[in-house]
Amino acid sequence: MARGKPQAISLGPGYLYLAPLGTTEPTNLTTPWASVSAAWTELGYTNEGSEFTYELESEPVVVAEELDPVAIALTGRNMGVNFALAQITASNLKVAMNGGTITAGTGIVTFEPPELGQETNVMIGFESEDHSERWVYRQCLSQGQIGIPRRKGADKALINCEFLMTKPEALTPFKAILEAPRRA
Repeated sequence: MARGKPQAISLGPGYLYLAPLGTTEPTNLTTPWASVSAAWTELGYTNEGSEFTYELESEPVVVAEELDPVAIALTGRNMGVNFALAQITASNLKVAMNGGTITAGTGIVTFEPPELGQETNVMIGFESEDHSERWVYRQCLSQGQIGIPRRKGADKALINCEFLMTKPEALTPFKAILEAPRRA
């Protein structure tokens, strides 16, 4: 007798997409992202895929008459998406630095980061390689230190990105679209 559902195991790094806030979101697992809205653009190669993080903060409620907490008070929630972009492009720098200006010249492209306080939030989308799940992170801002390590040999330069999610107006911070479980 099977203890789980092998068909529910998700493998691979999947695909990452980016769009401006308010872009139309996918509602199913079959319509291509670009058909949902031309604003969804694929981010390209990553070093080791991406990671969604979710942390619920809480504090125990204690009273003098009990040894155990009598309740748990929720005090916060932190959510994020982390990845290292493996393509050093002006558009990927713009993603990592929350905006900026890209200017095309003769044989070159220049990037300048946004002025402090001019950063823009974005939407991030994820799709699994087997197309059985899609995630939409509705309001994300790159935070923390962006590193671009340079090393010898086959170690490639990467743009390390850590995005935090905030709650958009009238929506939850994210949604997941998952394939319905199949019966064995």
